Amino acid sequence: MRVISHLLLTFVALSLLPSIEMKRPGKGRGLKGARQRLTRDRLMMKVQRRQSRSGLSGVMIPNCSEITQSGEVYIDCQDQRLTSIPTSSAWSRIPKHLLLAQNQIKALRDGSFLGYESLTSLDLQQNQISQVETGAFQGLTHLTTLLLQHNQLRTLSDEALIPMPNLRYLRLHDNPWKCLCPIESLIRTLQVPSNRNLGNHAKCAEPISLKNRKLKQIDPELLCKELEPVGDPNGNVTHPIEPSPLRGKSDATTLCYTYIFPHTWMDCKNQALTEVPSSIPENVVRLDLSHNSIHHLKPRDFQGARGLRILNLSNNNMERIDTGSLSGLLHLHELDLSSNKLHVLQYGVLEDLYFLSKLQLGGNPWVCDYNILYMVYWLRLHPGVKHSGLLCQSPLEYIGERAEDYMDSYNRECPKDRQLSRPDQNQRDTELWGTPMELQGEIEEELEPSHLRAPQKYQIFKLA
Repeated sequence: MRVISHLLLTFVALSLLPSIEMKRPGKGRGLKGARQRLTRDRLMMKVQRRQSRSGLSGVMIPNCSEITQSGEVYIDCQDQRLTSIPTSSAWSRIPKHLLLAQNQIKALRDGSFLGYESLTSLDLQQNQISQVETGAFQGLTHLTTLLLQHNQLRTLSDEALIPMPNLRYLRLHDNPWKCLCPIESLIRTLQVPSNRNLGNHAKCAEPISLKNRKLKQIDPELLCKELEPVGDPNGNVTHPIEPSPLRGKSDATTLCYTYIFPHTWMDCKNQALTEVPSSIPENVVRLDLSHNSIHHLKPRDFQGARGLRILNLSNNNMERIDTGSLSGLLHLHELDLSSNKLHVLQYGVLEDLYFLSKLQLGGNPWVCDYNILYMVYWLRLHPGVKHSGLLCQSPLEYIGERAEDYMDSYNRECPKDRQLSRPDQNQRDTELWGTPMELQGEIEEELEPSHLRAPQKYQIFKLA
């Protein structure tokens, strides 16, 4: 009987061990960790079922490229017409950066990025994303940069951001945000002081009373309250409309497309710009402003864009570049001014471009006269600058000639100043003796310092 009782006690103790172990302090997360693993397993099963139905499981994406830069792996799937997130098993190495910009992705489902746990940046801009499920970013604990601008998002739960505790940069602008009660939690999250780089430029598209207001400037307490109608004396009901802010220069961050690979660059072409946009980030390396209507470059247009190395200003019908317009671009390597309406560059325009190595000037109606000489002399003093397109378009006799050839002919035709050497003291013209010119020469000679004065070989005495 005692043996049986001992066996029963041992069995009960062994059955209680797992629960005791889970609750014992110092043994980790216990129940919380088990729930996380369960959630992850469920998401993985859901993804696998979805992929098996769509036939995408284990398929290599042939047009995407794996690139290693600075020891980190980039998966470049930009502009590949993708409609879903490729599986992580498609890559031979563990990626740190996933580039999915300019595709046709419409929704981010739960568990879309399982297997991408090592990602630090994710670029999803310029897709058609209108839906983000709560568990879409599950597992991205190391992600620091998420780009969701230029999509079709109208709402987003703050719970979708919880799996990314290290998120530091979040871009949400150029989405038609509907600033009503469902977005209240997101706005509160964006307005936390420590989240100063999350959603800075995102603006409301509706309701009309909040249109063009930044999400970070809206009082979240008002979002879940119904708008109080305002009646006029005739009984018509209207809603209050806040005045639009004063229009200034376009903001480059909200207007242009910003990419982070292979370096940070901005695409501002075909945006109907009439001037250089403001707030160009300092870390932008390449800026494309081509195919706009920027007729005039003004001083300080590129203030703050100190990191620029490549600048494209072609096809703008540009007629004038002021001195100081390019000041501060000390590290600029390439400048494209082709296909504009430039006749001449003002003196000093190129003076700050110490490291310029490529200058494109073709397709401009250059006038070959005295004013073109500045550019030709500058290019001769900077032989390391490879330039093209500096051809005369007027006057008629020089059309098609290189500006350098024009300058050579200009110097040949222009009379040179003749350097008159000082006559030898022994060969003075006897016809000048006693004249006022000779007396002036003697006075000037006496005024010279003694150590510069030439030794006199003879003196002239005048007899009464």
